[in-house]
Amino acid sequence: MIPCDLALIAELTHRCPLHCVYCSNPQELAARTNELPTDAWSRVFREAAELGVMQLDLTGGEPLARPDLSALVQSARDAGLYVSLITSGLPLDEKRLDELLAAGLDHLQLSFQGAREQSANEICGTKAHAQKLRVLDWLKSRRVGVTLNFVLHRGNLDQLDEMLSIAESSSASRVEFAHVQYYGWALRNRGNLLPTREQLMHSLDFFKNAQDRLLGKLRIEYVVPDYYAKFPKACMGGWARKAMLLTPSGEALPCHAAAVIPRLRFENVMEKSLREIWESSDAFQKFRGEDWMQEPCKSCDRRTQDFGGCRCQAFLLAGDASATDPVCSLSPLRSKVDAVLAEVAAIPAANAVVEPSWLYRPNPA
Repeated sequence: MIPCDLALIAELTHRCPLHCVYCSNPQELAARTNELPTDAWSRVFREAAELGVMQLDLTGGEPLARPDLSALVQSARDAGLYVSLITSGLPLDEKRLDELLAAGLDHLQLSFQGAREQSANEICGTKAHAQKLRVLDWLKSRRVGVTLNFVLHRGNLDQLDEMLSIAESSSASRVEFAHVQYYGWALRNRGNLLPTREQLMHSLDFFKNAQDRLLGKLRIEYVVPDYYAKFPKACMGGWARKAMLLTPSGEALPCHAAAVIPRLRFENVMEKSLREIWESSDAFQKFRGEDWMQEPCKSCDRRTQDFGGCRCQAFLLAGDASATDPVCSLSPLRSKVDAVLAEVAAIPAANAVVEPSWLYRPNPA
């Protein structure tokens, strides 16, 4: 059955001017020569609309690295899709922004690495912060939906009020404060990015007050680190339930990290239609329903809410993609997560900051 809110996430490229230490792109990046051409993406967008997709997220890497981005936006709008661009704002100028809007762009999500220029630039590995603020100014005079995304970690949780001030002074109707999720490069850097419990509790109080104060004016969403949760999140709304992700080369995945799970075979849109992939491909069927579940998930009342948590996280932490996500308090493997948190708690508060030179970061694509 196809859900009425099915979304398509199109990773147009792995190329990116940033080199963020928590990058979610795979550590083996797709080469530019393997990227789907314009006409292939346009066909995929038409198939998506026929499948019932309503929202398209254009992402990367950095989608602005594609010179045909305006043409892709136009073809998606012609197919009847709501088009959202997820971008760092680099490289963008006012002329290109207007071209994207003229092509039919409905929404733009702009990412930030913090509120302070020096530390934000250090985390993303390039001088980007000032450009992001320029893009915010340009957006004020243009009719387009705007969301801001601030990526949170141990090193910038003392900037929450400054981040919120940036959001309040912008044209954004929604701002997402999302902690780093520990896949890809973030997993390699987890020890230096995961916040302390003290930091987390302070942030919870901050966002509760902010949500109350700005109710009806600015929608504030806060995504906490999975490791501190009592129960896991329904990752991507559940495996292959609400979203399909396409890599730059056209492979279809149930989520951005699914390739970490061994022995999954992903179909390519150059060989099969979106409908065939969604309805019958092995990878999309693998963790649908409940037959794959182990205990305690199999008999848990929450199994239809969180679907056992994240399959990729289960594999990365437990070595078994069918296991209950170890972040769950009911998981027999919860001790693995508690051990990580104990290491974080042992760091003196004065040293609970990120030093980017200690961290791994991706090479240019």
